[in-house]
Amino acid sequence: MAEPAAPADATRPTVQVWDAGVRLGHWLLAAAVGVAALTGFVLGPRWLAWHLAAGVSVIVVVGWRAVWGVLGPTYARFAGFVFPPAAVLAHLRGRQHTRHVGHNPLGALMVLALLPVLTAIVLTGTLALGGMLKQGPLRAFLSYAAGRGWLGLHNTLAIALLVMIGAHLAGVAAESWRGRENLTRAMLTGSKPADPPFAAVRPAAARPALAAAVVLSAVAVGTGGVAALAALPGRGVPPAEPDPMVAEQCGACHLAFPSSLAPAATWSAILADLKHHFGADASLSPAQAAHIRDWLDANAAERWDTLPAHLLRQPAADGSRRITDTPGWRRRHRHIAASVFAGKDGIRRSDCAACHADAATGRFAPQRIALPAAQ
Repeated sequence: MAEPAAPADATRPTVQVWDAGVRLGHWLLAAAVGVAALTGFVLGPRWLAWHLAAGVSVIVVVGWRAVWGVLGPTYARFAGFVFPPAAVLAHLRGRQHTRHVGHNPLGALMVLALLPVLTAIVLTGTLALGGMLKQGPLRAFLSYAAGRGWLGLHNTLAIALLVMIGAHLAGVAAESWRGRENLTRAMLTGSKPADPPFAAVRPAAARPALAAAVVLSAVAVGTGGVAALAALPGRGVPPAEPDPMVAEQCGACHLAFPSSLAPAATWSAILADLKHHFGADASLSPAQAAHIRDWLDANAAERWDTLPAHLLRQPAADGSRRITDTPGWRRRHRHIAASVFAGKDGIRRSDCAACHADAATGRFAPQRIALPAAQ
């Protein structure tokens, strides 16, 4: 029969288990995942910049932990906590009575599962970012459809991660109770009680200089590679500047709406009745109308692969030619209070530039959104 665990006692002798590299990586990873979850599940697209920063932090910390798992001290090394399936099952059933001062079989399994899952989440997020928003290092290679598919997997993995985190927290609480030792405090202080006796682990010396060199080299190479790829033209992205005549004639009265915000049929219908142009006479000479029609037809929504082009290419069911009446526009703006468009500043639904700093380019990046205060 196993002897009962020793009671918690601040005067018990301790042994240093978790070094600063493990502890700092653990809490930085927890903070980064927390920010990513908050911005991804709760705060929405306008917080994309924070979400991306959290994702970069996650992959850097995961990379550090992977290197430290090979070059770190005794209890940081993967070699010290890779257990056979039988040991994991025995521990789960309560038949494994040997105390593990480092990771126990279940804790080790969680570490080995979390690192690849976190890597996959960052990778699928990068793929979704490149395809759907035409941002990041893969913007030149992925279609909107591919990005949307990767986004689905990204979200699925993120939900799986939340389940894993819940299981991890439950496991920490259960093991703390069963072993009569505060595992959360141990990850803060680095020390655990030295008694009762624990299984011996072959000591290993840390190589921090080499680990730092490997990580810094990877960061430098990765940063340069990402920057070079991100500088490539995005796949299916329309030109940021409109045709000069479009800018002059259309921009004289309102924002020269990017041609990618409506299908060719809508632009053709608008140009066919310029005398009654949404309540104003916007008549053009035949030559001007023909030139603008050619430009809009060649650069209409169906010609491009951006999110706005896909979102707005389906016209309103009632035949309205207004972009703000399209199902895509309504769906995207359904959470915005009506009072935002009825404020003292006279902001209209069609005044894209009031909220989107990059409206004139047709990109509509989530990071460039700034909603005016509701009145």
